[in-house]
Amino acid sequence: MLTVFSTVLVGRKRWTGLVVASVNSVIVCVIGMRTGQLGFIPANLFCIGVYAVSIRSWVRPEGSA
Repeated sequence: MLTVFSTVLVGRKRWTGLVVASVNSVIVCVIGMRTGQLGFIPANLFCIGVYAVSIRSWVRPEGSA
């Protein structure tokens, strides 16, 4: 449910979608650790990094690059 919600928000260029997606990725990492499905952890950590870079670029003023 969080994945769908965050995808809709990101599609609308809402930074809150990236925050929801980050929370979702943290939850998936915790589930992966508790169930022993360790393959989920690196993938979701990578996603959290991508979200952080996206938030930074969306918050940056229009004129600066």
